[in-house]
Amino acid sequence: MKLPILCLDFDGVLHSYESGWQGAEIVNDPPVPGAIAFLFEALCHFEVHIFSSRSHQPMGIEAMQVWLAHYEVEWLQEQQRAGLPLPRTSLLLNIKWPREKPAALVTIDDRAITFTGVWPSMEMLQAFKPWNK
Repeated sequence: MKLPILCLDFDGVLHSYESGWQGAEIVNDPPVPGAIAFLFEALCHFEVHIFSSRSHQPMGIEAMQVWLAHYEVEWLQEQQRAGLPLPRTSLLLNIKWPREKPAALVTIDDRAITFTGVWPSMEMLQAFKPWNK
């Protein structure tokens, strides 16, 4: 059975993005709290795709993968020290890294508005701020 696709933005969703944009290959900030645990849980229910404005830039996907590998190991070590069960899978082996936005069941992005059939006002759009600003 093919799982539905969950598309996750990277900066501001998984990566805390505290330092702002410094280039596609520079990913300096820690994860948003709970991000790594969420990814492990999501893999049980979805085909997880991470798609970012970095995805089509040289070294962008590689930088995100290096970042994720680092924080996956850190999270697994924390789980082990706490005596909690470890997942039977690897994030890097199971997450997809498309270069184009996939046709997903749902997308989680910090810079999006759910369209409800009612067009937002220009004032609402101009006043938009992501959750962490």
